[in-house]
Amino acid sequence: MSNRAESFLVGLIGEGVTPSLTPPMHEREADVQGLRYLYRPIDLLELSLPGSAVGDLLVAASRLGYNGLNITHPCKQLVLPFLDEISDDARRLGAVNTVLIEDGRFIGHNTDFSGFGSALESGLPDAGLERVVQLGAGGAGSAVAYALLAAGVKTLDLVDVDPARGAERAVELSALFPDRTITARTTAELPQLMPLADGLVHCTPVGMAAHPGLPLDMSLVESRHWVADIVYRPIETALVLEAKAKGCRVLDGGRMAVGQAADAFRIFTGRDADPERMRAHFLELVGAEEAKALAGAGH
Repeated sequence: MSNRAESFLVGLIGEGVTPSLTPPMHEREADVQGLRYLYRPIDLLELSLPGSAVGDLLVAASRLGYNGLNITHPCKQLVLPFLDEISDDARRLGAVNTVLIEDGRFIGHNTDFSGFGSALESGLPDAGLERVVQLGAGGAGSAVAYALLAAGVKTLDLVDVDPARGAERAVELSALFPDRTITARTTAELPQLMPLADGLVHCTPVGMAAHPGLPLDMSLVESRHWVADIVYRPIETALVLEAKAKGCRVLDGGRMAVGQAADAFRIFTGRDADPERMRAHFLELVGAEEAKALAGAGH
């Protein structure tokens, strides 16, 4: 255990993870805390490996002295059979995004849900949680839905373009939270749902740099609604900008990204991260990225 306290070697396994902002966020926080900390992306695409290679990569990382790994698409479910222990929340979610390597054992956690939970608490304190509409019930959406219900949402309306996926998620979540109302809805029902909702959470790719646009008709959003987005490239999506313009309280996607990173940092090091300091650095990183993209577009 002594070498753990002296230095940390951490990685991120997934497809297309080389540009991830998670490694620099972790490394900067460690620098401020005086820790020796190296965080490297392990990109399956660059290594020409399938997601099913995650088990072999865990074993290799353990042999090479890694302290832990973050896990992202497409490995959050694929990693489950290779773990020795799984936190209760990660087991209930059926997805792991953080693996602590301790004494040759692999311990799985999920900081996607806890990251959104802490983001909601710090970024939208006192948000009404009686009824919430969530757009998107995929991988990230399932963690967010779990976090919303754990935070106390009474009625959650899941709106997904794939009705079967939405229905499946609603059944799973209803089993985990039997005292809540979880419904699977279609986009056509949004005009009926939004007047009943306290808030809106967006968990689809719409609004990302590669998928610009709005995920719903903004005339359905009222100033009394709070609006949360999990897209953070760009940090101010069209949804966040238009909701702000309407006078809504908003939560940008950067808060979840920072929340999950801060929670993973604590799992890897045993030390608390400073989420506000990490957010300031994250906004710096995103700003630099956006400036670079604009400069590139100008050529």
